[in-house]
Amino acid sequence: MFNDKPSILACVTSQTDCDRIIKAAKIIADEEDCELRVLSILRPTTEYVSVSDTIEYLYSVSKSAGADMTVLFNGNAPKATADFVKENNISRIVTGMHDGGSKSFLVKFNTLAPDVSITMVAKDNRIYTIELCKTYSD
Repeated sequence: MFNDKPSILACVTSQTDCDRIIKAAKIIADEEDCELRVLSILRPTTEYVSVSDTIEYLYSVSKSAGADMTVLFNGNAPKATADFVKENNISRIVTGMHDGGSKSFLVKFNTLAPDVSITMVAKDNRIYTIELCKTYSD
């Protein structure tokens, strides 16, 4: 659902410590007067019991932050996230740290959605931001 007001998207996995990502995204959304959205993309499988408690926990953290949480089942997380970003007026994503690999989620996502700023939250809650820098030519 496209919203005229830009949104900040917290991208979480099925780990309880992703609550730090939601909390950091909430602060950014408040500072930038944006909506807050939370997205978790799970690989399609027949066994979700192992992650259900964590997803429920992250859902409650999302609700406490005033955000909705969407869970998608998709084997291509970067593409699914890029599609979600384009469909939902997302101006920035907030994630965990980049693992440094050339095939990582963030590298692939940035290729698919280069017009979206990226903020990363380390395990110690340090925040690193890659701002979008547009250049214009006459």
